[in-house]
Amino acid sequence: MSEAQAAARLQQRIEELCGASLRALVGDPELHFRAHRLHRGRRALPIFGPHLQPSLEDDDFASFRGAADAMALRLCLSDDALHRSLCPEDTARRWVFEWLEQCRVEALAPARLPGLVRNLRHRHEAWSLAFLHSRLFESEKGLLLFALAQISRARVTGEPMIEAAEDPIEGERARLVPVIGSELAALRRTRADQAAYARHALALAEMVAPGLEIGPATRPRAEGEALEQEGGFSLLVDFDAEVDDGIRAAPSVAGRAPAEGGDDYRVFTRAYDREGRPAARLRPALLAEYRDTLDRRIAEQGLNVARLARRLRALLALPQRDGWDDDQEEGRIDGRRLARLIATPSERRLFRIERELPAADCVVAWLIDCSGSMKQHIEAVALLADVFMRALEQAGAAGELLGFSTGAWNGGRAAADWRRAGRPALPGRLNEAEHFVFKDADTPWRRARRDIAALLRAELFREGIDGEAVDWACERLEARPEARRILIVVSDGCPMDGATALANDPGTLERHLREVLGRREQNGRVEVFGLGVGLDLSGFYSRSLALDLDAGAGNAALAEIVSMLARCGRRPG
Repeated sequence: MSEAQAAARLQQRIEELCGASLRALVGDPELHFRAHRLHRGRRALPIFGPHLQPSLEDDDFASFRGAADAMALRLCLSDDALHRSLCPEDTARRWVFEWLEQCRVEALAPARLPGLVRNLRHRHEAWSLAFLHSRLFESEKGLLLFALAQISRARVTGEPMIEAAEDPIEGERARLVPVIGSELAALRRTRADQAAYARHALALAEMVAPGLEIGPATRPRAEGEALEQEGGFSLLVDFDAEVDDGIRAAPSVAGRAPAEGGDDYRVFTRAYDREGRPAARLRPALLAEYRDTLDRRIAEQGLNVARLARRLRALLALPQRDGWDDDQEEGRIDGRRLARLIATPSERRLFRIERELPAADCVVAWLIDCSGSMKQHIEAVALLADVFMRALEQAGAAGELLGFSTGAWNGGRAAADWRRAGRPALPGRLNEAEHFVFKDADTPWRRARRDIAALLRAELFREGIDGEAVDWACERLEARPEARRILIVVSDGCPMDGATALANDPGTLERHLREVLGRREQNGRVEVFGLGVGLDLSGFYSRSLALDLDAGAGNAALAEIVSMLARCGRRPG
């Protein structure tokens, strides 16, 4: 079993166990975890607090169990309608109000369940230590948030603060407690009455919010203001997020319209961008293990490569001249045979027929989104891509397998350069773009099969800058000699890069993707298709298919892809 498979199975087992515990506590059989998120039926529930976000220690059973227990208490002990009616709209006040409500329900944990109380404490400690070791803690606002979180939880629950937090926040606590002390005491007294508690929580939020100013990145940020997400640790929480399970439509984010007269997309620096072959970075033994995993999965699925190749040949091949068949009894008169007619008047084999053979003068490239959310689907996607590349070769067409990601989370060195430059407003793309070549069009599948297996490497998957990747892949195809060029973009979501989103107008990356696709559609040299993994990409791609890989990555899925090419593609005239 590969390292990625083992991690995925461990996480799945943790989610199953924690989901069963949560259903027992709440008494709701529709509750379950899926992709690290709590769902009720087909709807993803909101995240109730920053310390319950799914990115924190998801492979730590005790930590995940603590998050599940905290969510169970919130569902059991908090009146959601009352809470929403009192919730402030301002982001900073909302953050404080949500945090205090979560502290309230955790303070009401039944004493008869000491294991649950320990789990809650463990989750809070894990989150607190991650906060302490993040760069957010080094800013003034980060220190204020951390101190507020530690002081308020300790006061409301009656538990001592974690030992590692006491010294770092001593000065902030001495400044903060005299200001909010009376409200903290009132929170402790009224924790059993949600409405009364909420009045004091709102008052406390009003006191501290001016020092936080956590807001959307729709304006230039001052020094220290971008504390919401740094170094892989985030305080940004969409408390109202609800997501459909299964196939869903890709959302559209509104934002400032592009500058008149052209595209407003910019790149802060390309100094750290790179293109390469991921297989070159892996140990041969690990690459062989990945290849064995992929071969075993293909064998288990019973995929019919020969049948797929026949369908692709019928779809992509066009008749091409391949010489002449002489000595025919019909066809075009062959002048070289006229002397035979004089010598033998009964001779009929005086004709020749032009021979035509089907040839696929075509190149097909798969461009795979290697963002973090695709990690859970990548084994199925790699299986389909590998078989498709093999079938293309048998059909006589060329095939490329490409990918894209970023070199770091949250901007990496590009974002660090931006901060050193004084955080200029609207810097544009603010991360290290990475483009991968798993198989190029000139390399036979047999020689590239190990390189293709590098798709299973979990460390490749970070964030996604789709527009630049589509442009890059199209440029590669346009340099090819084939008459027909097809690009299939495989993705499970919209473009997303945390650093770029925080420092620019909303929708910057989405607008750029639409601009690139519109331009490529207009010049017509490359046919671009969108293959959505559990997502309807028709909002971006005029030719698209939503593929549900939960139903299996077998022959039916491959047949759907071929049908999309047949239905939406065009043949060279």
